[in-house]
Amino acid sequence: MNLGKESETLEFKKTTGELKEAMVSISAILNKHGVGTLYFGVKPNGDVTGQNVSESSLRDVSRLVYESIKPQIYPVIQEEILDGRHVIKVEFNGEDYPYSALGRYYLRTADEDREVTPAELRQFFVANEYKEKWEKTKSQFFSKQIDKQSVKSFWEKAVSAGRLTGGRYSAQTVLKKFGLVDGDYLTNAGNVLFGSSHPVTLKAALFATDEKLTFLDMKMYEDNILNLLKTAETYILKNINWRSEIVGIDREEVPEIPVAAIREILANSYAHAVYNSNTYHEICIYPNRVTIYSPGSFASTYSPEDYINKDIQSSIRNAVISKVLYLNKSIEQFGSGFKRIDSLCRDAKIKYSYELSENGFTFIFYRRIKKISVSGNAQKMDDAVNGTVNGTESGTVNIFLNINEQAVLGLLGKNPYYTRQELAEETSKSLRTIQRTLDSLREKNLIERIGSDRSGYWKIRKK
Repeated sequence: MNLGKESETLEFKKTTGELKEAMVSISAILNKHGVGTLYFGVKPNGDVTGQNVSESSLRDVSRLVYESIKPQIYPVIQEEILDGRHVIKVEFNGEDYPYSALGRYYLRTADEDREVTPAELRQFFVANEYKEKWEKTKSQFFSKQIDKQSVKSFWEKAVSAGRLTGGRYSAQTVLKKFGLVDGDYLTNAGNVLFGSSHPVTLKAALFATDEKLTFLDMKMYEDNILNLLKTAETYILKNINWRSEIVGIDREEVPEIPVAAIREILANSYAHAVYNSNTYHEICIYPNRVTIYSPGSFASTYSPEDYINKDIQSSIRNAVISKVLYLNKSIEQFGSGFKRIDSLCRDAKIKYSYELSENGFTFIFYRRIKKISVSGNAQKMDDAVNGTVNGTESGTVNIFLNINEQAVLGLLGKNPYYTRQELAEETSKSLRTIQRTLDSLREKNLIERIGSDRSGYWKIRKK
């Protein structure tokens, strides 16, 4: 007889010789799910082998649970006969988190027990409590305080994607259908998804260099999730590089980072964020990378690599928000986001990474180093560079740009009328440093002054 596979709530032990290991599994399952079942006399693959069961062995299990699991739990421990073989079945539950086994704390991940620190465990339970309560809590905004166009757009996309059936439509019908209202008020989920009270903040910035120092552009947007997804995508695509490719007889514009990968990360950043704080989402575009920040720690005990390399069920922080984003096809499929992003980036030969912290999750797309070709006294600026201008044709030379030259060149590319004083203020440098930088860029034939010092402008030289 086979009982199937171990899971996050089911554990098998071959004999009571593994009592201490069993205590670890009980505490890990309690901490993750609050309820579970453990069998003695069953192999890890689910095969029932049986074991000797006596009053003494049952008492041994009960005694060790009492001594090892803190706070105290009261499991049901009994003998069962499965296919003629005797086993011990332990059924347990508890809500007095967190539980320790033999003085240590554990969390269940798939069919494994992972030891964690008390700080990690507290963070997990705060997130779990948030997940259970926040979305359904009544907000302070009335159900009429919605962006009707956002609701309409969601409905049309969901029907077009085949994830909702068409039929009679109204904004209030949609809100009620997905539990986004509580009486006359929007729930928290309803407000951030469709509210007209500007419930979510997005900060977007373009930097001249790879440091978070000199801004070429900075915007602060306040809107609902559905609108901010479009805003965020537009901002990124506007400020990254595009190239032309000939497909058949047509010319096609291709971005340096796949649009589908950008959309997937943006949708997941809003689906799994923590919204009950004053933090905000953030997009930063540097010459060498694009970063997308989502407030709230990573929503799973698994790592992103686990989701790429294994078939793991998605751990969802905001179930209602995620469902809405799935229905309008912002999210393709639960649990597959990192697999899709990895595949898209590999195909486009784009490197990526991520950073985890207690306060947020940052995804990083790395950009390719761009080139400026210099031939004789003429220059061709293809794109802003990462500190180096590389020659690619015969007779070309390499030009190295320091961080000040990168910043000034980037600023002049946005506004050629900047004065020395304005450049100094934008870069937090002295007038003398700015003058040296301008002189250096002119010596490298990358810029030239058109007109007088007072009324003229800077021209970026192109071939």
